[in-house]
Amino acid sequence: MHHNGVVTASEPFDDHRDYPLAPAFAARLVGLGLVVIAVAVLVYTGAALVFSWPATGVVAVAAVGLCAVVVAAWWLQARRYVVRFTAEGYRVRFVRGVGVARGRWDDVEEAVAASPHDIDCVVLRRRDGSTTTIPVVMLAVDRERFADDVRARLEAVGRRG
Repeated sequence: MHHNGVVTASEPFDDHRDYPLAPAFAARLVGLGLVVIAVAVLVYTGAALVFSWPATGVVAVAAVGLCAVVVAAWWLQARRYVVRFTAEGYRVRFVRGVGVARGRWDDVEEAVAASPHDIDCVVLRRRDGSTTTIPVVMLAVDRERFADDVRARLEAVGRRG
């Protein structure tokens, strides 16, 4: 399907390709969870001092919070992909403001590079006027390789990439 990391349009797309969340974004989400836990522990500690609650509650809040972060990190890993390409179409998950999150390659008119809010994205412009915006920085893949894959899939159905 690809040679030297480059997908060619002349080859069939008989399997799907998943693009997982970039480790930097996963780390940000885990870090945000840890900050939330720290704030919850601080708030509980303050309330415990004011209302004479037992100190073991602080440990319980921290333990429950840490378990929640571990489960959330595992869940992110288990979900495995943010973008999935198949021979028929695409699906985008976990991206706010994506637009149309699922579609067929036949419905895509063209793919263009864009940088809304200084974030490098590939925008799939659909025939009905809607768009799908994929922030490439969120993906654990080289930007050019991702763009090559999009172009090849669009060329396979006769669209511009």
